[in-house]
Amino acid sequence: MSQTTFNPATDIPNMSGKVILITGGTAGLGAEAARQLAKHSPARIYISGRNAGAAEKLIQQIQQSTNPPASISFLACNLASLASVNQAAETFLARESRLDILMCNAGIMATPPGLTTDGYEIQFGTNHIGHALLIRKLLPLLQATAEKVEGHDVRIIQLTSLGFKMHPGGGIVFDALRTTQEFSAFGGWIRYGQSKLANLLYAAELAHRYPGLTSVSLTPGVVNTGLVGNLGCFNRAFVWVTNLGNLMGPEEGAWNQLWAATTKKENLVNGAFYEPVGVLSTKLDKAAKDEALAKRLWEWTEEALAGYL
Repeated sequence: MSQTTFNPATDIPNMSGKVILITGGTAGLGAEAARQLAKHSPARIYISGRNAGAAEKLIQQIQQSTNPPASISFLACNLASLASVNQAAETFLARESRLDILMCNAGIMATPPGLTTDGYEIQFGTNHIGHALLIRKLLPLLQATAEKVEGHDVRIIQLTSLGFKMHPGGGIVFDALRTTQEFSAFGGWIRYGQSKLANLLYAAELAHRYPGLTSVSLTPGVVNTGLVGNLGCFNRAFVWVTNLGNLMGPEEGAWNQLWAATTKKENLVNGAFYEPVGVLSTKLDKAAKDEALAKRLWEWTEEALAGYL
C-alpha cells in the first residue's frame, strides 16, 4: 500500500470524541501535528514537553485559529527523567478516562555524549526509555479505550528515522547503555541510530504483544526543525550535504504522522514501519527485522522500568 499525496485539511476525518497526546508537542513536528488535528474537532489534545512558555504560546495560537476554540492542554514532561515521565503519566490518568492516539513524537538527535537523570545514554534514554515508560503507564487506558470505541481503533505512533541504520553492530549494545558510549567516530550518529532502531523494534513488539491496539513506527523524512538547527556545525553540515534538495519544512514533515494517526485503520499494518506518506517501507535491515532482538529489547526495557510499573 502506498499513498503519494496527503492534504491535512481534507484527508483528516472528523476527530470528534477523541483524546490525543503528543510528546514534544510544543515545537517542530509535534506542534504542527497539534495545529492540524485541532482543526478536526477532537475532544482534547495534550502536548507534552519541557517548555511551558512555548506551550502556552502555541495553545493560544491554536485556540485563536479554531472555532470553537480547541481544547488543548500542556503536560509537563522531561523524557530524560523517568520520575518526570511517571508524573506526567499519573497527571494524564487522573484527568482522562480515554486515550485514542498516543503520538510519541519527541526526540533528540546526534547529541554530545551524556547520561539521563537515571544514568542511561542520553539519546537512548530520551528517545526510547522515556517513551517506553509513558507507553507502559498508559497501556491500560489505551486498552480500555479500545474496548469501548468502534472498531477498537486506538493507535500508538512512534517516530523513528531511516537513521536507525547507523546503529552499532548487533543493533543495540545492551551492556553499554549505562555509559556514554563514546564511539571513536560519528559517535553521536551511532547512538542516535541505536535509539531510533529501538523505537522501530519497540513499536513492532508492542503490536505483537498487544494486537488489540494499532502500533506503528514511521519516519517523517528529513525535516528542517530544531533537531537539525540545534546540531553543531559539523553535524548540521552533514545533514545538509547528505540530503541536498530533500529537506522539508515542519508543515510537510508532519504529514506522515498525521496520516498514521487518522487514516482508516485498515490502511495500517500493525507493527509496520512507514515512510512518507503512508508508504510501507522495504528498507529494514537485518537488525530492524530481528524478532529476537525486539523481544530482548522489550525484556530489557521492562527491567529498566520495573521501579515505575
